[in-house]
Amino acid sequence: MPWTKRDYPASMKNLPAATRNKAIEMANALLREGYEESRAIAIAQDQAREWARIHGKDGGAQRVRVEPHDRGWAVRSEDAQRPTKVYDRKEDAVKRARSMAQKRRAMMVVHRPDGTIQDEQDYSSMGRGR
Repeated sequence: MPWTKRDYPASMKNLPAATRNKAIEMANALLREGYEESRAIAIAQDQAREWARIHGKDGGAQRVRVEPHDRGWAVRSEDAQRPTKVYDRKEDAVKRARSMAQKRRAMMVVHRPDGTIQDEQDYSSMGRGR
């Protein structure tokens, strides 16, 4: 039986909305592929949580970006309008962004001068050390 946003397995009720919607979509796809219902639900929930973490949905991993700026290289949290700081050298900006991402357990995204993504590092699953 295909699930909808209003009719879904009880085990998905505590998932954040975007994660739950992705889990419903994935579970329906798994059912179409012939997976047993209970297995489809379990797989879909795990994969949807991973999707949310990677894409920053529902409190998933935040992103700290190193972006080209008219005065050099900006370090900016994805949800911020203005950069945290602008550096002359890209290396200095990357060092600061890495530190921020590690502390926040976030993704670090480094851009090229043309704005395309050069590198991504995921620090969301690191343990918090002091």
